[in-house]
Amino acid sequence: MHDLELWGGPECTVNRVGDRYRDQIVASGHHERASDISLMADVGFAAVRYPLLWERIAPYNPDESDWSWTDAQLDLLRSRDIRVIAGLIHHGSGPVYTDILSDDFAPGLARHARNVAERYPWIEDWTPVNEPVTTARFCALYGLWYPHVRDEALFWRALLNQIDGVRMAMEEVRRVNPAARLVQTDDLGRTYATAALREQAAFDNSRRWMGWDLLCGMVVPGHALWRRLCSFGLEARLRAIAEAPCPPDVIGINHYLTSDRFLDHRLQRYPAHKHGGNGRQRFADTEAVRVLDPPPPGLRGVTLEAWDRYQLPLAITEVHNGCTREDQLRWTAEAWETARDLRQEGVDIRAVTSWSLFGSHGWNTLLTAEGRYEAGSFDVSGPAPRPTAVAGLLRGLGDGPVVGHPVLEGAGWWRRPIRLLHLPAPRPAPIREHLSAPSWAARTRRPLMILGATGTLGRAIAAACRHRDIAHVLTARDQLDLESPGGIACALDAHQPWCVVNAAGWVRVDEAEAHADACYAANAAGALRLAEACAARGIPTVSFSSDLVFDGQAERPYQESDAAIPLNVYGRSKREAEEAILALSGSHLIVRTAAFFSAMDPHNFAVHALQALALGNSFSAADDHVVSPTFVPELADAVLDLAIDGADGLWHLTNGEPVSWAAFGRRLADACGVGSEGIESVPGASLDWVAPRPPYVPLTSEKGRLMGSLDDAIAHFAHLLRETRPDLV
Repeated sequence: MHDLELWGGPECTVNRVGDRYRDQIVASGHHERASDISLMADVGFAAVRYPLLWERIAPYNPDESDWSWTDAQLDLLRSRDIRVIAGLIHHGSGPVYTDILSDDFAPGLARHARNVAERYPWIEDWTPVNEPVTTARFCALYGLWYPHVRDEALFWRALLNQIDGVRMAMEEVRRVNPAARLVQTDDLGRTYATAALREQAAFDNSRRWMGWDLLCGMVVPGHALWRRLCSFGLEARLRAIAEAPCPPDVIGINHYLTSDRFLDHRLQRYPAHKHGGNGRQRFADTEAVRVLDPPPPGLRGVTLEAWDRYQLPLAITEVHNGCTREDQLRWTAEAWETARDLRQEGVDIRAVTSWSLFGSHGWNTLLTAEGRYEAGSFDVSGPAPRPTAVAGLLRGLGDGPVVGHPVLEGAGWWRRPIRLLHLPAPRPAPIREHLSAPSWAARTRRPLMILGATGTLGRAIAAACRHRDIAHVLTARDQLDLESPGGIACALDAHQPWCVVNAAGWVRVDEAEAHADACYAANAAGALRLAEACAARGIPTVSFSSDLVFDGQAERPYQESDAAIPLNVYGRSKREAEEAILALSGSHLIVRTAAFFSAMDPHNFAVHALQALALGNSFSAADDHVVSPTFVPELADAVLDLAIDGADGLWHLTNGEPVSWAAFGRRLADACGVGSEGIESVPGASLDWVAPRPPYVPLTSEKGRLMGSLDDAIAHFAHLLRETRPDLV
């Protein structure tokens, strides 16, 4: 059996919505960065799924092809000994002069394939159409992508056009290179259902195979869906495909945590956006992992099904999880270990593919709008790709056990009780699956150490760790006193943390003016003492600073590289800590942040304002002081991601938008439904502040945008407040 290879791939979808094409290669910046190829090579990929897309090379006229970008990129890939798996259509409906339902779609794709093969005759691995079943569903069954139709007959036509496109493309490619191999991908999950919906589940579970079944010549009389397709007038096309099949040389399995589905006729168990139907029955359609107990067999289950059905070489061709960093690591490691274990059982799995190397844009909207950015092995939210912990994990994969970051010792959310978002539905399974001990229970793991058990930020980071199954130790001053070098040493040596987060310190800005020595002792001397002890032991640290290190005289948001010129004692204590800690050896991350708000903490501007309004009182807020508010739960997650990535230096983390305190208060009130009339706009000078405040200190980052919009953060805050403090909304 071949060695298990590591493959990679940048998310490269070019899909059409209305008259607009969305190009993930452009959105991620990969189109402009030739240096990305070196990053791929440094990870150690044996091959990459790479876009030579019809829409990008010949967008307006089939007789006019632009090879400049692909020539340069493929030369770089060859120079680094990385094999290319050529993708010609990736969730696309083709260029403007055709579409997925057109009779000229397949011949046009074949012509493009011939052009690509003649220009690059050395390419041996090909994926002419990525995920044909999935693309046909989104284009012609759900109407989300062009040509935006919802008709089962047109769905089958779209699928057959793509399958003919694959067959004809591979015929043309093999005229140039007879050794060319077909690597045929599709999303593969399984549909589970209540008994009332067993017929729908059976249909879905037959339909999922149709791309591969057609290529393998299996859709003939007697096939589960033969009569259904013939009823749409497709018998002649089916017979033509079966008489000239094009079986894959490798079946590429794309499996996500959303791929396995559960259909339930009990609509009352699910929110309205989960409700749907088939014209005969109404039902909820949700992720199986969110409701089935025990959970579905997932990647292992569908891979075994594919092997049993086809007995052809397999590859896991997309592994990606848009979530927090440790779960990205855990999903990647689980995929690699699953492939390795199945190989030992005799399954011919050739590769595991790390997908979305430079992240993806808009998949939370199914590519129908801009949407969110999700990082992959590299985070490209800043000016240059930043390797995440996933890249480090990939570099270390081999034949032995997966070894990587200590957070790998935790269990992914799909392995823990938090996965269940709805009332559990029993899944028939062997008794061992019902009785097996959870992998997330009671293990000895190196913890993250968090200082600041009584503070807003320390508690928030600890809460995020509990939710993310990250082992941690949360210490108060009586457990670790920053004024005691011996106590610091004992705590570090006892717990052996993989990182220390210092969320302790002096936070009372106005009182610091009269107690400067105490403020400096906590924020500067104590913080430095801790960082020195960690540096001596090779332990990375995370510390926190503030927008108050700036004087507010700039006419734009402050970046990390801007000069720190504080106006008050608190700001000067933070600047002193920054300079001293960053001068130490080792890895030290300092996060500047500002204007906390959280539904879980009563001591912040947002809750104070809403408390006043709830009592029928007015609330005064400065309209001449501009800040960038920071939603604490989101900050905690971003900090943990950076810590896991091993980031260092100065980072600005906020929800990004400059806003005055008064405008912030009004937006909070409106979002919580209490009316903003009671927010009184006043000058900051009237608020009895003792310490001078800079008038304009919004923070922005020149390193990357790791937190979402202020609008989204306020909406999340309001939702949490309704659950925890209904007296305020």
